Amino acid sequence: MRRARGVALIIALVVVALATILATRIGAHSALDQRRGANLLAQDQGFEVALGAETWAIEVLRDSAATSKRDSLDQPWATPLPPIPIDGGSVQGQLEDMQGRFNLNNLIKADGTKNQVAFDQFGRLLAALQLEPKWASLALDWIDPDSVVDGIDGAEDGVYLGMTPPYRTANRPITNTSELLALPGFGIDRYRRIEPYVAALPVGTPLNVCTASGLVLDTLAPGLSAFGQDPQQLANNRTKGCFPYRTDVQAALSPLVTAPGQLQTIVNGLSESTQWFRATTIVSIGTTQLTLYSLINRNPGGYSRVILRSLGTE
Repeated sequence: MRRARGVALIIALVVVALATILATRIGAHSALDQRRGANLLAQDQGFEVALGAETWAIEVLRDSAATSKRDSLDQPWATPLPPIPIDGGSVQGQLEDMQGRFNLNNLIKADGTKNQVAFDQFGRLLAALQLEPKWASLALDWIDPDSVVDGIDGAEDGVYLGMTPPYRTANRPITNTSELLALPGFGIDRYRRIEPYVAALPVGTPLNVCTASGLVLDTLAPGLSAFGQDPQQLANNRTKGCFPYRTDVQAALSPLVTAPGQLQTIVNGLSESTQWFRATTIVSIGTTQLTLYSLINRNPGGYSRVILRSLGTE
């Protein structure tokens, strides 16, 4: 009798233990599902808020085009949007002139052939950032449509097909600067160093001298050091409007560029206005944060459209 009671007690304890484990498991799954659902809802809400901020950015760019023919860093579009409270969180953002960067796709001309002037400038940019000069040839071969290796440092399909896993060169203009990471051995450290100074825009897009960094401006010609030596002085000059003007850059280049026609070629690749901007919007709702990058194309009439969006990373 006592033995039967003991067995019954053990069975009861096992049942209680199993019931407790089952209840805990159900509760944990329920809490996880609830948290997952809340995060998905916050992500959806954040994306809609980011689209609203994107529309606001387009309106700001339209107003800017209506009031000035130049795009400079003293204008309203260049002022970051501080965190603004929204239901359950905040939204903040900024607009950046992407034509203030070196356009990687300018390594080729409209017909797909090598643009020697841009190629040389990219080499100087690499040197200024203490990166190896070979990346200029590798980037050119990644973009150009032919299968001919550039110099001794270039690489076409023969190199990439021998890698693990194998892949081919793009042989077309890039759509995102992160494609530099596809170059053999380039790596994330080099990319982080060069990313603030390069863009992926249509072939032939000019450089806006009003917004380009001093470092990028000084790579226009060998020996040029008129703009990048004192970043604070350059920033101070830009609080009053466009600086330098296109004519200022031409004057600085004149004694350094002596090859026939090369000076005019460089100057033709400069501008004081912009058609390509990037809006960065950060939305925080609860513990969820969403970052939306929007590449915006504004035509000369002021109308803008979003060409490319990416979430989380550039």
